[in-house]
Order: sequence, then structure tokens, then C-alpha cells
Amino acid sequence: MSKFQTVSVLGVDFIKATNAEFLQALFNDSLQRKNRFVVTANPEIVLAAKNDPAYYQTLKTADYITADGIGIIKGAKILGTPLPERVTGYDTMLKLLEFANQEAKKVFLVGGKPDVIQKAREKILQTYPHIKIVGAYDGYFKDDKEITQAIAQSQPDFVFAALGFPKQENFIAKNRQLASAIWMGVGGSFDVLAGTVKRAPNFWIKLNLEWFYRLLKEPTRFKRMLALPRYLSLVKKEAKRQK
Repeated sequence: MSKFQTVSVLGVDFIKATNAEFLQALFNDSLQRKNRFVVTANPEIVLAAKNDPAYYQTLKTADYITADGIGIIKGAKILGTPLPERVTGYDTMLKLLEFANQEAKKVFLVGGKPDVIQKAREKILQTYPHIKIVGAYDGYFKDDKEITQAIAQSQPDFVFAALGFPKQENFIAKNRQLASAIWMGVGGSFDVLAGTVKRAPNFWIKLNLEWFYRLLKEPTRFKRMLALPRYLSLVKKEAKRQK
């Protein structure tokens, strides 16, 4: 299990680690062929876990839960148990792909639309020529039997699941014993990798306004953004209760 101390934000335990410390732990885990389940959680995931006991139990089985989202960093600070920094799913995935390239590791991709997974696969092969992609399946499956068989046969070192929450975490929890891999839910990361969704420029990321940039680009996300004030109000209540 995780060697890091954790900080609880509304019942979800986040690792207290910098990006560099976390990546080093994952590199070591991979070199030792350890089975690991990584969740990069934002306020929406925390709220989902609060409202869905089964999903909460799934998150409890993760080895590492990282603060992917400024809302988590703010929440931990309000609760008086600050976290060092954001550890985002997309950046972590890129660093793991770099590592997989250096070590000529096997990578398995599942999720995204058919054209997105194809483009993401091409981009990885182009950028990281030493990676062996041993599976690339879109997220539009009714039965995961073909996918799980492919994972069992190919024994990848990394499984990246871009199925959105809670589907990606449930998929990992159910199937992670099929391979001694680093299993990680990566949300919409394949879209960014494929170039179908543009990531916020560094200027916005540094100001912790990546969420606002995405809202400007995709106004349909507005309903999802309403999770943030709801989450912060619960955090403030919790902080008061603890006093």
C-alpha cells in the first residue's frame, strides 16, 4: 500500500506528496512489477463518493489518490491539513509514458471515442517510439470480456482507463488482478492527447484557472462546475464541526 501519509477530505484519503515524490514511487512500483491502482480525484469524484457508498468502497481499495483539482487543495487547506500541490492525471500520465518509453514498457489503453483512441494511439507511437501498445479499445463497450482477455494475455505494465468516473475506477477495481500493472483512471486525457480537446495554456494552469478556461471552451460543462460550490460548502461545514 501507499508509503505516503494521507489527508482526508470529506472521507476521501489523499496522498501527501509532491509530483516528483509521487512519480518516483510509481517508477519504483513499476520496476518492481507491483500492482497499483491510482485515482486522480477532483471535487466531483469526492461528492460522488459521498453520495454513492459502493463507489466510496471502490476508492478505498486504491493505492494512491491524488489531488487533481485546485478544489481539493483549497478543501485540504480549509480543513487545516494542507496538501503540497496538485497532482493531475494528465501530467502524471505523460510522465509515465516518458518512463514507459525509456524502459520499453507495455501500455494498454481503454476509453474515449473510437476516433479519439485511434489518434491517441498514433500520437503515443509517434512521440514514444519504444513503447509497446498492447491494446487500444474505445470506451463504447457493453461487455468488457474481450478487453479483459486482451489484458490477461498481453500482461501490460500500464493500463490507462479513460472511461470517466465512476466507470473507470469500477473497471479497474474489478479487473486489476489480471496484470501486475500500474492501473490509472485518466478521465478525458485521451482527448487532450489526441488533440480533439485543447488543454489550458500554462498561464491559466499556473493561476489555478484551468477549470475556468475549460468552461469558456465548453459551456456545456457549467452544470458539472456547480459541484465546486456544493463541495466547498460541505468542506466549510466539516471544518466548523471539527473546531
